[in-house]
Amino acid sequence: MLRRSLAITLFVALSLLLFSLGAFAFHDFSDVDSAAFYHDDAHWLKEMGITLGCGGTLFCPNDPVTRGQMAAFLHRASRVHELPSFSRTTLDSAGDVGLPSSITIGADGRGLISYYDAANGDLKVARCVDLACTAATLTTLDNGGNGDVGKYSSITIGADGLGLISYLDVTNADLKVAHCGNTACTAATLVTLDSTGYVGVSTSITIGADGRGLISYYDFTNGDLKVAHCNDTACTAAAVATVDTTGDVGNYTSITIGADGLGLISYNDNTNGDLKVAHCNDNLCSASTLSTLDSAGNVGVFTSITIGADGLGLISYYDNTNADLKVAHCSNATCSAATLATLDSATTVGLATSIAIGADGLGLISYFDQTLQQLKVAHCVDLACTTATLVSLDFLIGYGAFSTSMTIGADGVGLISYYNQLNGDLKVVHCSNTFCVPYHRGR
Repeated sequence: MLRRSLAITLFVALSLLLFSLGAFAFHDFSDVDSAAFYHDDAHWLKEMGITLGCGGTLFCPNDPVTRGQMAAFLHRASRVHELPSFSRTTLDSAGDVGLPSSITIGADGRGLISYYDAANGDLKVARCVDLACTAATLTTLDNGGNGDVGKYSSITIGADGLGLISYLDVTNADLKVAHCGNTACTAATLVTLDSTGYVGVSTSITIGADGRGLISYYDFTNGDLKVAHCNDTACTAAAVATVDTTGDVGNYTSITIGADGLGLISYNDNTNGDLKVAHCNDNLCSASTLSTLDSAGNVGVFTSITIGADGLGLISYYDNTNADLKVAHCSNATCSAATLATLDSATTVGLATSIAIGADGLGLISYFDQTLQQLKVAHCVDLACTTATLVSLDFLIGYGAFSTSMTIGADGVGLISYYNQLNGDLKVVHCSNTFCVPYHRGR
């Protein structure tokens, strides 16, 4: 009787896995025909991490399954939980808010978004109430004493588990930082880090291997790329270094920490119209190695950088000459060279890019399609992102919606903050799968 019950349990479990799952409009197993009855099910198994196939892009649908493999599949399947569904939510619609914004995941597993309130000239924060961010608690962190603050914000989570936000004080032309006082960031300590000239444009923040904040930003006065290395966890002061002074450089900057524990910065060389990278030589980034990755036309705008599952840098950016979304996959840890690929070339696409690495180990890029006024996502098909699956997530959001920010939530799927220009709103999209394809159960 026990053996019969176990057999029934196994049969039901396998039946659920094979026949009760949502449908996708695409696939990435080369030996699974799109007309096969098990097409959608095979790719759901990969997406849920139950199996990655039998090597490369193969699923080997006709191969036998051993008892050991069966045990592994069932155990992995038992840990699969129902993800929150795909959703689009307006978080703040009071005035003209959300251009730009930056999103990360807090220590509590909830999304935390820094953004600019243009109507009041304030720095604000939205703390999501759930994994899908169907609503948020809104807080004004800095009103600049009725001045204009909060532009070009970038947010990360510090070594103390609290939010750390870099941004521009427009009124005083300074680089500032806000250190959240609690997980929800309902209050913050504000500090000016650099006040030499007009600085703090296009800020990007990360946490270094030493647990201190590391901020890249553009010095508008001198046309330089600069870096501020925080002296402590709260970033009450910082050591400032100039990274690149050759021409007008440093706008559209993005920073991450490489596999070698050192800063890696992507940015635009406006003088030559190039995409450049700076690899820091130490934790403070007091000196750097500079490389030009793409010089074909006017490129390197709206850059965003992350580290792939292969330990190499992956950069999304906009090709202004051809109006395309492009990606650069670094060839080594210092990113002295890279392989380039065009991911989307339909109309004017690729503005306001933001990149993260999904739960499947592949790049996921949010960006703006200006021609169609759409928020779109590109899901890389391989580690080098030589090509990608493209999806539209929101429509008619205005011709000037130049802000998207991508992160991966605690549930393993994408969470994107963005700006709806038509209504002047801060919005968020929660993906329902690693590909960020909205779908419904097909059977």
